[in-house]
Amino acid sequence: MSENVNIAVIVPEPSGYGAAELKEFIRRYTIRGFLITVGLTLLFLLLYFGIQKAQESAKAAPKLAPIVKISITDLPPQSDAEVAPPPPQQIINTGPAARAGTPVPVPDAQITADMKDFATIDVMSRASSVGGDGVDLGGFSANIDLSDKREVKIEKKEEEPAPDEFIAVEKEPGVDLAKLQKSIVYPDLARRAGVEGRVVVRVLVGPDGKARKYFVESSDHELLNQAALDAIKNYGLFTPAIQNGQAIMCWVSIPITFRLR
Repeated sequence: MSENVNIAVIVPEPSGYGAAELKEFIRRYTIRGFLITVGLTLLFLLLYFGIQKAQESAKAAPKLAPIVKISITDLPPQSDAEVAPPPPQQIINTGPAARAGTPVPVPDAQITADMKDFATIDVMSRASSVGGDGVDLGGFSANIDLSDKREVKIEKKEEEPAPDEFIAVEKEPGVDLAKLQKSIVYPDLARRAGVEGRVVVRVLVGPDGKARKYFVESSDHELLNQAALDAIKNYGLFTPAIQNGQAIMCWVSIPITFRLR
């Protein structure tokens, strides 16, 4: 025969902390952290764009002069007379800064700091001998005396040709051999020694007929050389060579014969 046994089961009271509460805690603080993060991000963005706008405005804004406040109560009375404008600045042409002339070599110790360079061909005709200040407006230098009407003679220095240089001429230099023979003084030593022969003297005859240079080109005996040179020296004027209708400087060989009678 069975008996009914009543067993009492004690059910614990529900706890105040569990999975449900933990889920609610996580949800609440997750939302709060998200909102704080979004807020801080928006704040940083606003600060960044605000600083950018301020820098752009500072660069674009023009710098203004400081404002000075003045009082107009103590100003002097205005004059009705018109103030004449200042006269226009007059520019004086001083000509090229370079100086005209022929360069001459000098020691370095004589070169001063204010010595001007020589003028080039394009400004030579307008430059002065001392040079201008460099205000060149195309005219003559201010220190050129244009009232001086003295005639300037330009001497043309003819270049001497070499003794063996070929010069094409219409007429060779001429010499009167009879006159030249009369001017010969026979050397006493050569006369006593019975020396005879011919001496050829090379002579540079200028356009004026004068013998510029001369030397013995060939000789049969040395005792006759000086007498031949003296004869050329004492001859006088030769006939100059002619080229294109004008007398020129030219070399000529003149033979001089020595004969005993």
